[in-house]
Amino acid sequence: GGRGGRAGGRGGGASGLPRGAAEAPLGSVSPQVVERCVAAAGYSVGEFAALVFAGALGFAEALYAVKVRAEAMQKASEAVPSGMLSVVGRREANYKFACLEARKHCESLGIENPVCTVSNYLFPDSRVIAGHLQALEFLQENARKYYFKRAKMLPVSGAFHTRLMEPAVEPLAEVLKSIEIQKPLLCVYSNVDGKKYMHSKHIQKLLVKQVVSPVLWEQTMHSVYERKQGTEFPYTYEVGPGNQLGAILKQCNLKAWKQYKHVDALEDEEEAE
Repeated sequence: GGRGGRAGGRGGGASGLPRGAAEAPLGSVSPQVVERCVAAAGYSVGEFAALVFAGALGFAEALYAVKVRAEAMQKASEAVPSGMLSVVGRREANYKFACLEARKHCESLGIENPVCTVSNYLFPDSRVIAGHLQALEFLQENARKYYFKRAKMLPVSGAFHTRLMEPAVEPLAEVLKSIEIQKPLLCVYSNVDGKKYMHSKHIQKLLVKQVVSPVLWEQTMHSVYERKQGTEFPYTYEVGPGNQLGAILKQCNLKAWKQYKHVDALEDEEEAE
C-alpha cells in the first residue's frame, strides 16, 4: 500500500498527495513549497497521488482507478494463499538465491509454478519478499541460513507486485484507458524502473505494469537525489500518515534526509477545523 508520496524542490519542497489535500498543509510550511516543487514520487498506490499532484491525473478519476485496482488486487489475492515478508538481511544475504530455494521447496510440496520473489526494494539490506505462503514460511524457518537478521510477515492479504497479481492487470488497464492522462507538470518517478515518466501513454502503461512488478523504491531514491558533488539537496516533504518513507530515505541518503520534513495532512485539516 502507499503512504502518500515524496518530493523535492529547489529550496521549496513537494508532495505526493492530491493537490487540494497537499497544498493547504504544504502551504502552511512555506507558501512557495508547492510552486517551486521539482519532483514527486509515490510508494505503490501512492504513485497515483504523486501523479494527481503533478497534474497528470484528475483527483476523482485517480480515486476511481485506485478503487478498481484495490478490488482487483483483493480478488487476485483470494485465488492463492500468498503474502509478503519484510526482510532485513546481513551484508552476505543473497535474496535471489533464498527465493530460488523457497520455490524449490514449494515444488517439493507439489505446488506448480510457485512464486517467491523480491517485491519491494526499500533500502540497502531491506527487502520485501512476496509469493506463496509456503515459500515465505520456509524463508522464516531458514532465516539464519540465508543471513536474514529479521523476517516478519506483513499484515496484507496477498503477494502484491508479483505475477500472482496478473488477474488485476486487465481491470486496471481498462480503467486507465478511459481516463484522460496529461503529461506531468513536474518530474514524477515510476516505481517500475525508478525513472521519470516521459508522457501520458508511458504513465498508462507503467501504472498497469506496477501491479505485477517490484517496487524499486531504493533505486528511485537514488534517481531523485542524484546530483553533482557539492550541490545542495532539495527540501523533501512526505505528506500523509506516518513517516516510513522518511525512515527509508535516511537509510538511502543521509544528506538528503537532513532536508526532510513530514507533513500530516489529516492533522492539519483537523487543526484548521
